[in-house]
Amino acid sequence: MITKQKIESYIEKIPPASKTLQTTIELLNSGELIKAAKVAQNDLALKSYLKNMVNKPIYGFKNEVKDISQIFGILGVSSSQQAVYNYMMTLLCPSKWVLFNLNERSFHELQDHLSVKWQKILKHLKIEDKDIQSAISLLPASIIVSEAVFCEKIDDVKLLRSAKALDYNTILFRLCGVDLFDICEMIAKKWDMPQKSIDILKASSGTKPSEDEKTNMLGKWMHLLLFYELSQPLFVEASLNDFIDFEIEYVSDIYEEFSILMGIG
Repeated sequence: MITKQKIESYIEKIPPASKTLQTTIELLNSGELIKAAKVAQNDLALKSYLKNMVNKPIYGFKNEVKDISQIFGILGVSSSQQAVYNYMMTLLCPSKWVLFNLNERSFHELQDHLSVKWQKILKHLKIEDKDIQSAISLLPASIIVSEAVFCEKIDDVKLLRSAKALDYNTILFRLCGVDLFDICEMIAKKWDMPQKSIDILKASSGTKPSEDEKTNMLGKWMHLLLFYELSQPLFVEASLNDFIDFEIEYVSDIYEEFSILMGIG
């Protein structure tokens, strides 16, 4: 079955961020949009990803944007950093999904919707912080990790789920003593992602509330956002509604506010 050694082996195989990506992130952290764009131009896959991303209808730009410097200029520092982290997560995606009924297009769509709605939440909360904005980039990594860890034992996992009606996150924790969010933390640290982003992601699991009031509050909003997106028809079809348990008590104090903001009801 799935062991802690298998998870450690998975983490070990993840390559460190390339020098181009590292430098781009460092320059964005320093607010150097023009310099960051010049460096990012050297990564053709990143360039293609950013161009495809920013020209989607969900981002609302009327004219096609082609140049990286234009893209970074339009997005600004925080959204540019978030976009680069989103790209880094796609590098972990499998060539073929087995556990979840996803493909490259639908995974990118999930990233886009989470990113845009997270920005809407932060604007509502009057929070401007690039590390907090980038935290949402880590959330889809938990889905990639789940696919990687479980796909080789898919029949055993389905049998266990049908017998005990457990979500994937709970199954992993019971088998190995670590959960999907712990593994995402390992990935984030390997890529030198901000600790603030990691702390919010952990809180968003709904089972690991933070002692820091602001981090915990953001974790609640992220937990609700994840379940809101995974309840959409495209992702229900992908079986992502079985991903982790919805901790209703954890988010009960902001549920109404979230519903109003998202226009639910």
